[in-house]
Amino acid sequence: MNSIGANDYEIEAEQSVLGAVFLDSNVLDDISFLETRDFLSARHQQIYKVMKWLSDRNKPVDIVTVAELYIQHNRMDEVSISYLSEIANSVPSTTRVVSYAQIVRSKAIRRRGADVGHKIADMLHEDFESDEEYFSEIEKLISEVRPQDDGKMQSLTESRQSYFDHLLKGAEFVPTGFKKYDEWAHGLWRGWLFVSAGRPSVGKTAMLLQRVMGVAESGPVLVFSQEMDKNQLFDRMISSRTGIAYGRIKNKELNAEELGMVELAFKDLEKLPIYVQDSSGVTIEEVRATARRFKRRHGQLAMIAVDYLQIMNIPETRNGTRAQAIGKVTSTAKNIARDMNCCFMMLSQMTRDSDNFKKPQLSHLKESSSIEQDADVVEFLWHDPADYVQKGKVIQQFIAKGRDIGMNEFKLLFMGWKQKFIELEKQ
Repeated sequence: MNSIGANDYEIEAEQSVLGAVFLDSNVLDDISFLETRDFLSARHQQIYKVMKWLSDRNKPVDIVTVAELYIQHNRMDEVSISYLSEIANSVPSTTRVVSYAQIVRSKAIRRRGADVGHKIADMLHEDFESDEEYFSEIEKLISEVRPQDDGKMQSLTESRQSYFDHLLKGAEFVPTGFKKYDEWAHGLWRGWLFVSAGRPSVGKTAMLLQRVMGVAESGPVLVFSQEMDKNQLFDRMISSRTGIAYGRIKNKELNAEELGMVELAFKDLEKLPIYVQDSSGVTIEEVRATARRFKRRHGQLAMIAVDYLQIMNIPETRNGTRAQAIGKVTSTAKNIARDMNCCFMMLSQMTRDSDNFKKPQLSHLKESSSIEQDADVVEFLWHDPADYVQKGKVIQQFIAKGRDIGMNEFKLLFMGWKQKFIELEKQ
């Protein structure tokens, strides 16, 4: 067989794929993952494109029909009948066509990876407004390496099997451990961006950690803590788990019996797939990269949690605003939730104006417009000083936005001394 390119092995694999299609055009369905750009030879790219065009229109795919299209478009100078015949005779059967196609794709991915490496090297002296913009450009280049067949358009007929598989495998809800909320909303939904907002001292972090422990019963949870180190989070979780006063744990004033309780509680927590990163100023791209790496190594996530939005590293472009920068973060967080098929829970600040209102409104979210737009659920935790009990602080949980679930209110008792919430009757 004649070599027509830089790498004989790749060219022969490409010829074998095209030859198998000439033997039986039905194999195009088996190698639908192969893209035109995967072929090293420009001539092979065009032949494959013509083959797919004919097949999509239910026309026969053979030497005559392919050559006829070249003739109609006055492009016979690009390919000869003898070369098409050579390709058609290059393989004895179609049995290995998928293997050949996988070789073609694999080589193409590596070529694109090398091209991206050169482009990244060439970016060394380019003037970027921020490191975040530089990272974003690298992400964009890397995404071009990945095959593009995952999100292709499909008709309802093509989607039928996957839809009924989706129905039969049951609901993809993740229980939180808060019974009243879970009965109403069926827990957290995969693909959600869930924003939990509140003024200081209402227990936002304690609420998050209690949910983390509940959600982790169903799958792995990644926690990005920016204000507290992981030992401070563990102190709170242990207090909630054991009932030992948080102050005693924080101040290391534990007696032998309490130390034993802490050890038993930590052993129980160790069984839960909870992972904590306690670095400050994380970027949303760092969150995405960490989640992708985790999923590749360990499988499906249940939840990603960030405490909290406004102290993330959120670079602003030269002519942009803080609100636009926040919007980029929340829209990316929503995309991460969808791509990772998990819930993304993000804590958020509220404006000081909210102190003048009995019940918070969506406009009280700090930098509210993009958060309100991108979030599937927005929850406010707030305290009415008039609602007082001796055992703790009564916290109102107001679901102000709930895509697919609606709005609702719950009443919680926050026992800050042991970092634990319990649900109360509404009346």
